[in-house]
Parts: sequence; C-alpha cells; structure tokens
Amino acid sequence: MNVAIEVNGIKIADDIEPDTTLFEFLRGHGFKSVKCGCETTNCGLCTVWLDEEPVLSCATFAARVDGRRVTTLEGLQAESAALARCIAEEGAEQCGFCAPGLVMSVLALERAYRAAGHAPTPAEVDHYLAGNLCRCTGYMSQRRAIDRYLAECFDYFTAPDLFAPVDPVACAADAGKEA
Repeated sequence: MNVAIEVNGIKIADDIEPDTTLFEFLRGHGFKSVKCGCETTNCGLCTVWLDEEPVLSCATFAARVDGRRVTTLEGLQAESAALARCIAEEGAEQCGFCAPGLVMSVLALERAYRAAGHAPTPAEVDHYLAGNLCRCTGYMSQRRAIDRYLAECFDYFTAPDLFAPVDPVACAADAGKEA
C-alpha cells in the first residue's frame, strides 16, 4: 500500500503493509523521538501531532494518515526549547524516556489554550496530561516544570515569587518566631 505522509514539513512516500502503525512508520524513517512504552495506548510516549492535534502514533494506522501532516519533536526543536529548560531546571528529566511524549502534549496544550485566548486551569492541565506516564519522577518535578513553562507563556500564576529561591536562613528564623 502506497502512502505519502508529510512529516515535519517533508513529504515521505513509502510502500507499507496495511497494518503498519504510524509509530512504526515514523521510527522506520528515523524519527527517534517517537517512543513506545506500552503498545496499549496507556503511556503517551508515542504522542505526535496529526494535523496539529495530538494523537497516539501506536494506535494510528499509517494508511489513515496518507496525505496528512505529522509533527514529531524533531520538528519542534525551537518551540520546545523553553519547556526543555524548565524541565531541566526542575530536575524533571530523569531518564528522559517519557520526555518527548510529554513535551508534545504540553506544547499542544499551550497552543490550544493560546488559541482559546486564556490560560488553562491546574485542573485542565491535569486532565490534558492524564495519559502521559513516567516511571521515574513521581510527577511532582514534571508538574513544577510544566507550571513554570505555562507561567512564562500565560502569566499563569498570580504569585510573582512562586519560583523564587527559598532562603533557608530566613525560613529557620521564621520558624523560630512561631515557637
């Protein structure tokens, strides 16, 4: 079966088997940011954008993508730089296996809410990212990184010192006052 899929602005034509997944197609053409951790659509590692909407590439047949546009993390290097910095600053990179899928989802979230003209609420962020699994971090550092990134994008939080460094001496002095 012949398909022609535009990936990161480059048209790729190939003869594939009818049951080839988009994940297999992308990996076979060198897009190594696309990972697969579960093969059951439960982890989010294989997230890519299909016509600007996030999809799980392990659950999408490549034949259904014929003539459409796919974006992988390789195509979003400049756009993802600020989020990658926030992930590193919060110590959320750990092993990094889940990072590409998470980054694709967060960037899609940011684009969707920017188009809607408002920032997402914390509950909306939780809902949007519910399908992204990480076995290393416990999610707290990832969530801090995402919140930091969204704060930069949307003026997301009202507390201007939310991410200010903590002064342990001042904290100890304040704790002593309460006693």
